[in-house]
Amino acid sequence: MEITAQMVKDLREATGAGMMDSKKALVETNGNIQEAIEYLRKKGLASAEKKAGRIAAEGLVTTLKSDDLKEGVIVEVNSETDFVAKNEKFKNYVFDVAKQAIKSNSDSIEKFLEEKWFLDNSKTVKEELSSQIAVIGENMNIRRFDKVKNDKGFVFDYIHAGGKIAVLISIDTDVVNDEIKTMAKNICMQIAAMRPTFLDKTEIDASFEKKEKEIYLEEAKNDEKNKNKPENIIMQMVEGRFNKRVKEICLLEQEYVIGAEDKMSVSQYISNVGKTNSANIKINKFIRYETGEGIEKKNEDFAAEVAKQIK
Repeated sequence: MEITAQMVKDLREATGAGMMDSKKALVETNGNIQEAIEYLRKKGLASAEKKAGRIAAEGLVTTLKSDDLKEGVIVEVNSETDFVAKNEKFKNYVFDVAKQAIKSNSDSIEKFLEEKWFLDNSKTVKEELSSQIAVIGENMNIRRFDKVKNDKGFVFDYIHAGGKIAVLISIDTDVVNDEIKTMAKNICMQIAAMRPTFLDKTEIDASFEKKEKEIYLEEAKNDEKNKNKPENIIMQMVEGRFNKRVKEICLLEQEYVIGAEDKMSVSQYISNVGKTNSANIKINKFIRYETGEGIEKKNEDFAAEVAKQIK
């Protein structure tokens, strides 16, 4: 049977499904609208598209490690509301996404969404997401994931505030014991709390340094207290401010804040643990996710939204 544009339009209006999904459903059911609706409902695609325009800025971040600690993954799945983010169904789904991601070889979200869902090979990851949207009742989005592998040591993770912040790190070491694993957890907690941008100063690119110094130079010149100071003194002040900034944004340069009695940098803390355990330890990578970071949230009048739904 020929599938016409009008048939696709009618099915979309009846279900809220996407155009390609509607067309596929009609092809699979030989143009039978009722069977196509059932097909879309079984796939969890009916009504999902109607929710796709809503901003999903809440949700959860989570991590998953392999049993041998050689591989780890960090993922973020967004929902519209914090209420849904605390729902057990949603939490279980996010953990399943992490299981999918740790098996995945995809290098982009687009490719990841087209993979076969590991719990049901008749669906793609995208189709399972649509099913979950239909079941849970609000827009959801698998926003991002990153994987870390380490054959020279191990990976470690930490989840803070019930899934609002997650950290994944990779550590090179020739010794792995409980004390070094405790150090790994402490470093993860440091990253969660202190929000470093870079691992160390070598990761800071020239354009970032130039921009920061330009800002500090303008600030210094606009300060009345510096009005009569010579240029070389102003430049020393700029360097001083930048070096202070480096200690704030570079993990290894930061002051170690997790249970330290004596003031020391994160780098010094790692070195101390290495000496105590006769180990060569090096942090070679970290990834920090915070739920909804960078997403512009829409301010809505909840009472007005409810009234709108009632009407």
